[in-house]
Amino acid sequence: MELEKLEKNIGYTFKNKELLKKALRHTSYANERNLESNEKLEFLGDSILEFLTSKYIYENYKYLKEGEMTKVRATVVCGKSLSKIAKLHNFSDFLYMGKSEQKMSGAKRPAILEDSVEAIIAAIYLDGGLEQAERFIVENLKEEIKEATKHVGDKDYKTVLQEKLQEHGDVKIEYRTIGESGPDHDKTFEVDVEVNGKFLAKGKGKSKKEAQMKAAKRALENLN
Repeated sequence: MELEKLEKNIGYTFKNKELLKKALRHTSYANERNLESNEKLEFLGDSILEFLTSKYIYENYKYLKEGEMTKVRATVVCGKSLSKIAKLHNFSDFLYMGKSEQKMSGAKRPAILEDSVEAIIAAIYLDGGLEQAERFIVENLKEEIKEATKHVGDKDYKTVLQEKLQEHGDVKIEYRTIGESGPDHDKTFEVDVEVNGKFLAKGKGKSKKEAQMKAAKRALENLN
C-alpha cells in the first residue's frame, strides 16, 4: 500500500514492483540483508537523465547554440534539481535504509535523495520503456529547463566584460551592492560595476548574481 502512494506521487504504476523496491533500496539496507542495492540503477539512471534532458532541450529550444544547450543541461541535471524532485514526491518516506543510516536520518540527506531519483528513472525505463522515463523527467524538469534558458546568455557577460577590460593589462573589476528593496521573500538588488574605481554601469535583479550580470551587460553595451 505504501508503494502505491509513491506510484501516485510520481504518476507511474510499476508492473514489476520488485524493480521499484530495488530502486528505493539504499546500500546500508541491502548490506544488512544481503540484497542488491540501487547503485546499479543509479548508474543507468544518470545516463538516461542526461540523454533525455539533452533530447528535450534540443527539440524545444532550437535557437540555443551547442554551448548554451550544454550550460542549460548542466544547470538542470544537478544535485539541487534532483533533491527538489525527491522532496516534491516525498521519496524520503519510502526509502529502505539500514539501521545506522536511520539513526542519522540518512533518508533526508541530499546525496541519498539525488541517487534515489536516478534509480527511479532507471526503474521506470526498465519497467515501462524510454517514453515513460521521458515523461517523468520532462514533467519534473521542464520548468527548471525553461528558467535556465532565460539566463543562459547572462552567464557570459561578466566573463566577456573581464576579457574586454583586460585586453591591455590587469585591471581591478569590482561589483558593489548599492541598494536593495522589497520584502525578504521578494527582494530586488541593485549593483554597480567599477573598473579601477571608475563607475561603468548599474543593474537590477532578483538576486545579487542576476544584478551583477545585468550590470556587466549594461557595461558592455556602454563600452561598445
